[in-house]
Amino acid sequence: MITKVALVLKGYPRLSETFIAQEIKALEQRGLQIQLVSLRHPTDSHVHPIHQEIKAPVNYLPEYLHQEPWRVIKALVKVIPKSTFWRLLAVWWQDFKRDRTRNRLRRLGQALVLAVELPAATQWLYAHFIHTPGSVTRYTSLLTGLPWSCSAHAKDIWTTPQWELAEKLNELTWLATCTQANQQYLQSLSATPEKVMLVYHGLDFNRFNAKTPSNISAPSNISDSVVSVDDKFSNETNEETNSPVVQLISVGRAVAKKGYDVLLQALAQLPNELNWRFVHIGGGPLLAGLKQQAIRLGIANQVVWLGAQPQAEVLAQYRQSAIFVLASKITEDGDRDGLPNVLMEAQSQGVACIASNISGIPELIIDEKTGLLVPQDDVTALTHAIAKLISDSEFRHQLAAAGQQRVTTEFSLNTTIERLAQQFGLASSEQIGVEKRGK
Repeated sequence: MITKVALVLKGYPRLSETFIAQEIKALEQRGLQIQLVSLRHPTDSHVHPIHQEIKAPVNYLPEYLHQEPWRVIKALVKVIPKSTFWRLLAVWWQDFKRDRTRNRLRRLGQALVLAVELPAATQWLYAHFIHTPGSVTRYTSLLTGLPWSCSAHAKDIWTTPQWELAEKLNELTWLATCTQANQQYLQSLSATPEKVMLVYHGLDFNRFNAKTPSNISAPSNISDSVVSVDDKFSNETNEETNSPVVQLISVGRAVAKKGYDVLLQALAQLPNELNWRFVHIGGGPLLAGLKQQAIRLGIANQVVWLGAQPQAEVLAQYRQSAIFVLASKITEDGDRDGLPNVLMEAQSQGVACIASNISGIPELIIDEKTGLLVPQDDVTALTHAIAKLISDSEFRHQLAAAGQQRVTTEFSLNTTIERLAQQFGLASSEQIGVEKRGK
């Protein structure tokens, strides 16, 4: 049984990576002693409650080598006499010849520091994301001789060169990925396809407890820490049709693959007689541009941008919304969503979902049964789907109830975490239950 693991992350904690936090917490509950290793310092101003519950200490590696040169030099002096250092250097040089970037040099420096700062008795190295964290973990494994494994998700898979993926897959012990599409692609690159296993993220229903889908049309009270949607939308009904305001929501970073530019265009094309508002939660580099786009499209007075929010506030907004929309798309560099946890979160709260039919999303949403799927970048199709759910409350309720039922029965963290627990040789939830009852 493995008891002590170093878990390498690109950044920690991150509001957008609750699926990682819930995994860490669940593995801790099963007895795994984790040392978190972060390549970057946190940038979010909030943390989720689960981050405060996690016991694992965090070691922040030098984010940029020139910021902590003596830490890097000290590590280098310690490892140079080792034969494994020179074997690592040969591997790194082959990588560098194909990827002549500063980032590649940074990964080597971070790996040297990690190797000499690992806690005593560390038995395993485990990375979340196969690109940069995977490289640091791989180099550390070559230097220390410790086995390593990885969880791969979306951008890290589809923007990493195939040669690099294949070499990492050949060296690691096992890899977990969160969609069938990812699994099939990675298996095609591996000499031992059985190494690549499908492990959905799953949702912790102790935190996202299911509620009866009511598809609330207008918001009720929300936390004082969030900008009140009511402050911007004082008129709760359309004066001409006397129809209630239907609240739409999307949660995600303002980056190209989320398709928010497409979503805003679709909202702008909705028939005038429909009474709606749109709430966005999330930060991201494209946020300022999206706000300007909403102004140009003439819908700014129907849109609220709440920015990044902690989990409690996200949950509050789900429960005030009738429709969740995510217009994901595949970008020119291959970046894409995997199976966004926000879709599972929304469904758990009885919110009807509309999403693009790409990547792993169809593995969660069954079109016309548990939600609506539309082609990526298809503004017209997205407009029609939104209009249908705004105007047809009966169909909206039907999709919400079916989606909630499916996500709670087939995408529970309690089920999906068992596969990871098995890889580490940890006790199952049933065994833990027996032990607790015995006490």
